[in-house]
Amino acid sequence: MTRIRLSTYSTKPRGGVVHTLALGEALTRAGHEVEVWALARGGDTGFFREVTVPTRLVEVPEIEGESVGDRILRSIALLAEALADAGPVDVRHAQDCLTANAEGAAHGYDDLVRTVHHLDRFTTPSLVACHERALVEPAALLCVSEAVAAEVLTGWGRTAPVVGNGVDAARFAVAASHGDGAPWRERFGPYVLAVGGIEPRKGTRDLVAAMAALASRGTGVPLVVAGGDTLFDYRPYRDEVFALAASLGVEPVVLGPVADPELPGLVAGAAAFAFPSTKEGFGLAAMEALAAGVPVVARDLPVLREVFAGAVRFAADGEGFAEAFADELAGVLAGGDASAPARTAVGRALAASHSWDTVARSHLAAYAGMR
Repeated sequence: MTRIRLSTYSTKPRGGVVHTLALGEALTRAGHEVEVWALARGGDTGFFREVTVPTRLVEVPEIEGESVGDRILRSIALLAEALADAGPVDVRHAQDCLTANAEGAAHGYDDLVRTVHHLDRFTTPSLVACHERALVEPAALLCVSEAVAAEVLTGWGRTAPVVGNGVDAARFAVAASHGDGAPWRERFGPYVLAVGGIEPRKGTRDLVAAMAALASRGTGVPLVVAGGDTLFDYRPYRDEVFALAASLGVEPVVLGPVADPELPGLVAGAAAFAFPSTKEGFGLAAMEALAAGVPVVARDLPVLREVFAGAVRFAADGEGFAEAFADELAGVLAGGDASAPARTAVGRALAASHSWDTVARSHLAAYAGMR
């Protein structure tokens, strides 16, 4: 039995947090002893869902007027202080740059594993230094896709094994088969869904422009946006998006974070799932949509080609992206696409193939390779 400590930067339903919890539970099913540590903000006393492994939350009290950069550095310091008193484990595995810095400050980097889900870009010098340290110092890096591993190799000269990502495909497939999407369709009618909130990396501004282009062709359907809790302050970008939406006559329905039991139904009820992200490491939310049998339209990025080829409709990146994305959405919403049933079958099979138990075995092999 291996004693494993997984650490993540939040209790909220962000991709890396979903990954951490599901991986911890799969490693436990494989017979190992796992504890998950996380930073807890805003008075949170637990994760966004029930968790079947032991957890330890480190509270980050709110300080009015504190900058994002200062809050992140304080979060790292608070987590490092708590970790300094943690008992010994066989594997320390950080899931992001914040927890990698905290683990390193508490116990050094010599035996630390860090997963790179995607690569961020920071402008504040202190955050740039934290990001760099979390890529250079850990003993081993893991990546969730070949595309991210290639970025790590090109940018930092480090070879990082690809361990992939999992998805709870059955949960979303069952929601679809049980009709859990019906209440959402009754509420919104046919709707286009985006998950992840309004932020630059999610390509929300381009999506608003695409929805306006779609409406101009006579296909005016609601855009529903779910999720969005993040460490960073994207208020200026959100203001830009809402101003653009108002000028184009688009009225996005912004749900914010959706309760975990309700999410599969929300996904299953969508007429199309929009995935216009400008940067991703894997695309967990889109994989969940495929598991529910929902057509996905994605920006044509190398990482998404790697993960989703044959299962989604791609819109060419670059100039004219909004019109191209609207073209693909129109093709989904109009029906009559002879290739749609085959694409749906491929998508369901692809999602089902990403088992968390398989992902756990890949992690265990990577841990063994470090020793």
